[in-house]
Amino acid sequence: MKVAVIHQPQYLPYLGFFHKLNQGDIFVVMDSVQFERRGIQHRNKIKTSQGSQWLTVPVYHRSREEELINTMEINLEFPWSRKHWNAIVTNYSRTPYFEKYSPGIEQILNQEWVNLCELNMRMIKWVMDILEIHKPIIYLSDLALDGNKSELLINICHAVEATAYLSGAGGRQYMDMQAFADANIDIFWQEFSYPNYTQVFPELGFIPNLSILDTLFCCGSETRNFL
Repeated sequence: MKVAVIHQPQYLPYLGFFHKLNQGDIFVVMDSVQFERRGIQHRNKIKTSQGSQWLTVPVYHRSREEELINTMEINLEFPWSRKHWNAIVTNYSRTPYFEKYSPGIEQILNQEWVNLCELNMRMIKWVMDILEIHKPIIYLSDLALDGNKSELLINICHAVEATAYLSGAGGRQYMDMQAFADANIDIFWQEFSYPNYTQVFPELGFIPNLSILDTLFCCGSETRNFL
């Protein structure tokens, strides 16, 4: 059985994203779908002394019909990468594994990025290497498929010869289960419980669902055990 994980490229995703990748056999990047203006394709959260804080990559906006993830361009008029790096240093420099992982993320941020999807995928691949998640990666834009929601997911599974699809719990709200059954594609649901670990600023309590940077800096190689 070949299990497909089909997911949009996010900016420094949270631990559950990589847990999902680790459960599948192939990662299909949904790069040619609609960009979500208030989503996490261009932003994510870290923990600070004041609570959680967004790190947002500024992008140029066009009409919604033209805003596909792989066409989104970064607004270079704003020094976003320097601000992100400064925020990371300010809040995580005292964590146990900052020195181990900070050079990697600093190197990525120091590059001049124009395309948002390329930036996201560079960061995702960096984390995949750290967590030893070795999966084939295929881009939806290279498959040239049509369809919406369940139809598109089924078409993707067929195109990559997957006999099963791993979905997050949110898929129950929109997926056509019968359509998957008719297409002979099994559905598996991701079972992920966010682990509790020692974070920075413990007086604020534990804050889940932050960027993977939080887990890496605080837990190091033990992050692999959460997958």
